[in-house]
Formats: sequence, structure tokens, C-alpha cells
Amino acid sequence: MRLQIEAVLDYAFPEPADVLLTIEVAQSFDQILIEDILLIDGSGPLRPIAGEESFGRRTWMRVEGEFLASYRATVDIDRQLPILADMQIMPLSELPTLVVPYLWPSRYCEADKFERFVEREFAGLTDGRKVVAMADWIYRNIEYRLGSSDSSTTAVDAFVKRQGVCRDFAHLLASFARAAGIPARLVSAYAWDLSPPDFHAVVEVWLDESWHLVDATSLAPLDGMARIAVGRDATDIAFMTIFGSAALRAQSIEVRRVDPSATAALRG
Repeated sequence: MRLQIEAVLDYAFPEPADVLLTIEVAQSFDQILIEDILLIDGSGPLRPIAGEESFGRRTWMRVEGEFLASYRATVDIDRQLPILADMQIMPLSELPTLVVPYLWPSRYCEADKFERFVEREFAGLTDGRKVVAMADWIYRNIEYRLGSSDSSTTAVDAFVKRQGVCRDFAHLLASFARAAGIPARLVSAYAWDLSPPDFHAVVEVWLDESWHLVDATSLAPLDGMARIAVGRDATDIAFMTIFGSAALRAQSIEVRRVDPSATAALRG
């Protein structure tokens, strides 16, 4: 599946601030970046750095006054979607070093507070069936409601309120999985067929010695997601981290599915 992506961020900064921008599609085995361009107006020099686990790229900049970021990309998604229920949960002692931290609680994923609930609610389920059941529980019991949470909302908050947005669904699923001894990390992505269009947050779980996407919201197809960043929770995958203050003036995301032959013809 070939996707064309466009993101525009329009902000105003009353005072100088450092900004870490994370909106570029990552290059990986299941998503091939054909071309992309990031244009920034209203900042000082840009300094790209590697993302978490060297997945994707982030960009540091110093900003003051009017700020406009425009990003465009064309990416081919070639993602195999195995049946999670048939996949194995790996023994803890066999986990790779970089995977181990995704077992632990984090700022927004208080996994330790869900251990009793997970043990009781998903008792008797083994391997990937447990992950499928967790995602299904969240889908059935948590109401997806725009504006129902903010940047301080944690997995426990969403669990108690029984409502949230995509990042809350992802925090809750990651917390459930970690509480069951299954490594889980958050993923930011551009998602085809997501309504309304926005940055999307989903989860990857470690099963059968590799990471696999899971979306408890079921709002967009997994084979139409272009991943941007991975991390412990929303802290690591935020599209824009501002060390200071800023006012949002406008923001838009557009993800289109296109014919690869048509785009090749246009470049030719």
C-alpha cells in the first residue's frame, strides 16, 4: 500500500523555546520511505538526532515567534499481519536487552497497578490470545471520546473514567500487557482511513521474538499505518515536545492511499 502524507503545524511562541519535533516517517523493513521533505519556517538551525532505539528521527530546534512546520512523505507499507492468538509469549529470561525496559511501569503506564486485575480478568489465557483479549476488553469497555483527556491523563485515569482517546487506549493496553509479563511499547503513526485525521497512537507487543502492532481503538487498518516513533509511553512518542510555552494556531494531517504507478509516472 502506497501512502502520501502531509502534516502542517502552525504555532506561535511568545518567548524563545527549545523544541523537539518528531513527525518524520521512520524507515524500516515493513515501510519503505520513497521520498520525504521537512520544511521549517521560524526556527534556528536544525539538529536531527536518532529516535528511541534508533527508530526514526527527531529534530531539535530553537523557536521564537511564528513557527510553521510542513512535512510531506510518500511511503510504501508492506506489512504482514500474523494471527496474534497463535503467537507465543517469550520467557522473561530470553528477552533481548533492549526489550526488557518495556516490561516496567512508566509515567503514563502504571503497569504495576493493574497486576491483580489482569491476573483475574484474563486468567487461563495463554500466548497471544491474552493480548487479543486485552485489546478486546479495552475496545468494549472504554469509550472513545475526543477531548475526554489531556496531557496529564494516565492509564489509571482512563481505566477509572472509562473513556479516552487513542493515546489513552494505547497506554491502557501497554499497561495490561506489561502487567502480564508481555513487553509492550507505544507507537506514533500516520494512519490511513483514520477519521478525523490526526497523529495516531497504537501499541507494539513482543511476541515470537519480534514486535507486532495492536490497535485497541480499531479505528484504522494496521497495514495502513506509517510508524513515526516508538517508546515507553506518550513522553517518548510526542510529535512535538516544547520546552517553554506556545499557542496552537492551526494543525492538519492528511493521509491518502495512492496508485504506485501513478506516482512513478508523475516523478518521471
